[in-house]
Amino acid sequence: MRMRLGYLVVVLFFAATGMQAANIDQGGPRDFVQASGVFPHLAMVAEHSPRTEAGIGGLMPWADRLWAITYVAHLEGTGSGTGLYEIDEDLKIRKRPESVVGTYANRLIHGGSNQLVIGPYVIDVEGNVRLIEGVRNHRLAATMEHLTDPKNMVYFLGMEGEFFEVNVHTLETKKLFDLMKELDEPAGSKPHFKSAFTHHGCVVVANNSYNEKDYNGQWQAGRLAEWDGKAWTILERTAFTEVWGARASKRPMIATGWDAASVILRVYCDGKWSRYRLPKGSHTFDETSYTEWMRIREVETERALMDCHGLFYEVPYHTYNGQLWGIRPISRHLRMIPDFCSWRGMLVLGGNQATPMQFSAVNDGNPLAGQPQAGLWFGKTDDLWGFGKPQGHGGVWREKDVKAGETSDPYLFFGFDRKVVHFRNGGDETTHFHLEVDILGDGSWSTYETITVGPKQYMYHVFPEGYSAEWIRVRSGKDTRATVWFIYD
Repeated sequence: MRMRLGYLVVVLFFAATGMQAANIDQGGPRDFVQASGVFPHLAMVAEHSPRTEAGIGGLMPWADRLWAITYVAHLEGTGSGTGLYEIDEDLKIRKRPESVVGTYANRLIHGGSNQLVIGPYVIDVEGNVRLIEGVRNHRLAATMEHLTDPKNMVYFLGMEGEFFEVNVHTLETKKLFDLMKELDEPAGSKPHFKSAFTHHGCVVVANNSYNEKDYNGQWQAGRLAEWDGKAWTILERTAFTEVWGARASKRPMIATGWDAASVILRVYCDGKWSRYRLPKGSHTFDETSYTEWMRIREVETERALMDCHGLFYEVPYHTYNGQLWGIRPISRHLRMIPDFCSWRGMLVLGGNQATPMQFSAVNDGNPLAGQPQAGLWFGKTDDLWGFGKPQGHGGVWREKDVKAGETSDPYLFFGFDRKVVHFRNGGDETTHFHLEVDILGDGSWSTYETITVGPKQYMYHVFPEGYSAEWIRVRSGKDTRATVWFIYD
């Protein structure tokens, strides 16, 4: 886009003062207002009736444009006015005539046919769009590469646990599984499958079902599971939201989830899964419907960002000795970011800014939220370091029965300023809690401190300012009911 020098000076002035720039002659076809990286004319706005969600479920650069799909709360009939959008280099937005209303948050580049699969649409390199009728009436969470016919087929995952395969040429669709049955989901639980990825000869799926019954231990409805083309294997029985894999170095695969204690990070490398824990940046993400759709995406060449429970992280691609190195917290935020990507040198964050959530004439939803809409934020990757300073909380054990000598999962320690750990011994005997640190991030552990806590007692420890390591873990000296909780400020 061409800009005259005078226009550039004015834009820089408004950016420096925080004021909006309106009706400025760009020397181009349109004049746009923007404020702090948001262009109001690019908002994707639903109609007034019924009022529901209008989140931006997927973003992808393709065919010289930025493509976006939106999602309403449920299936067709619960919203209107949304669909498939394309944005060109002049920031002109167009709603495609092939658009249908639905709940879509999937996207994949199919290398075998050189097509973008996003929502229920297949888009070629010229920008021609086809609609896949067989999946349009399902809430689509992910599209994955096929295990046995990757040149012609893909898999689709629906939020209710439907698992399809689709021919990307003929668009023929076949349902393969009902994952609510395959993964032994408890009767009465709400299915909320969110992500899936094909890597290392398996398809890995995530279901983030989690409510008060999960919190209280009445059932375990969330799932992380893998399918090798023959049988399904359940890896975790708690909420998981994202599965992502790198295609460089040793090609690690990462899955993120949570339980009542903290964020769970699973890493597949060198033929095995490892388990770590991360702090939660906020409790506002701690329920099935409030975790949409925390993603891991490549935003610079061979550099990925992870959005997880209110914290952004750097995620490296490389691994050594089966260890994923260098996860770094960047910033804390409260945004709902269903997807993000790089486009024309910019970082683009999708949004979900207003959700009245009216499903019927009886349920009026939020009477203080108006017309459903969502916008895009444009900036650069380094801008994320200017968001909120990294803070978090969480534990390796929360009211958990542990055995003498039992060691917790490693918990992220690096990248936070002031750190304190709290101990509660629920047992009838004095217990020694041994704190161990991994200063190199290579799985080698050293004893940092031993904290002695009497029966039914509480203690805390404040780490010296400036002290850090890559990971920290706890080993119990006695059988007890333990809580070990970290707060990073």
